[in-house]
Amino acid sequence: MKKLLFSLLALGFAIPMQSQDIKTQELSEVVVYATNYKYLNSIDTEEEASIPVEMLRRKVAAFDVKGSEFYQDDYDVYNINFFIPEGKILAAYDRDGKIIRTAERFKDINLPLPVKEAILDRFPEWTITKDIYLVNYHDEKGIKKSYKLKLENGDKMVRVKLDETGNFL
Repeated sequence: MKKLLFSLLALGFAIPMQSQDIKTQELSEVVVYATNYKYLNSIDTEEEASIPVEMLRRKVAAFDVKGSEFYQDDYDVYNINFFIPEGKILAAYDRDGKIIRTAERFKDINLPLPVKEAILDRFPEWTITKDIYLVNYHDEKGIKKSYKLKLENGDKMVRVKLDETGNFL
């Protein structure tokens, strides 16, 4: 019995030692590229935007048109809508999945510092009760950002429109 136990123990140590041969295999090269990096770079702001807005923009940039169920080679442009409670993005993709243009609309988001300062300088006693952030991105024409704000002071109300640098339009 003792010999059987020692032989099983020796066999238990010997078998795993022989299976330690590491086989190396060379893998093929993988190239990773961002199709919509231009969109993300132009939309990116120095001021931190609200988290849901940034997440939706990343979803728009990462969307795979070719992998979607409605992709066909016959169409040149694909219009896709993306929605969250804070806003929406309408994105137009070409047949390769590159973003051609977007129309974005968000409400009640974090305003950039130049916009806040411009409102405070021109309307010191007023409070912002509603804000809408509009973005129009075009691959060739660039980007246009604007803010529509509703200001209230007691029973008075005024609506103003600003660009991202705080200039009144």
